[in-house]
Amino acid sequence: MFSKLPRWIEVGAFVLALIAGTVNAIGLLGFEHQSVSHLSGTATLVGTQLIAASFSVLHLIGILVSFLVGAALSGWLITGNTLRFGRDYDTLLLIEVFLLLGASALLTQGHGAGHFLASAACGLQNAMVTTYSGAVIRTTHVTGIFTDLDLMLGAALRGDKFDSRKAGLFMLIIVGFILGGTVGAWFFQRFAFYALFFPAGICLLLAISYRVFKSLATSVGRR
Repeated sequence: MFSKLPRWIEVGAFVLALIAGTVNAIGLLGFEHQSVSHLSGTATLVGTQLIAASFSVLHLIGILVSFLVGAALSGWLITGNTLRFGRDYDTLLLIEVFLLLGASALLTQGHGAGHFLASAACGLQNAMVTTYSGAVIRTTHVTGIFTDLDLMLGAALRGDKFDSRKAGLFMLIIVGFILGGTVGAWFFQRFAFYALFFPAGICLLLAISYRVFKSLATSVGRR
């Protein structure tokens, strides 16, 4: 039940959405206007480039595959498909840190392979948090979040009970993603692809915080 939702879930969802929004903004501004936090636009571009018989379709397919590889890595390291405290999310966050730093290094040198690492980082993050209390949670895109929120509003107009806590979580994700876009644009204007150090740094802080919190909870549980 969302009435029992721990606060760390909401804070984590907001921060992860902020990270994804930042990476995606840098992608739109610097990766030839290419989104990397979700695949809808990329998949459409693959289709259009197939018609045009463009060589760039191979690069776009690489971005798709990289996202899938990142998600698969998350699925391999984290057992189960529901969000639960105690799992090794800190390990995944550390991997995301290295992927973003690698993307920054490659893109700064003009290597397009950096797009693949950035996409893999987003795929990993998107799969890391899947469901909680029956709600699908996605932090790297907001289409589904908007849809679920609108469904809740429609049901409320019909007379169903409105889950304000669930709606609050969805709003936090939406605000975080949009704010991340603002932050990403600001950093990219000033630091170009070094701007990816910002979301990488947040991932690192989040990983350290989660590991410390997990260790403290384990120590208390053993007493």
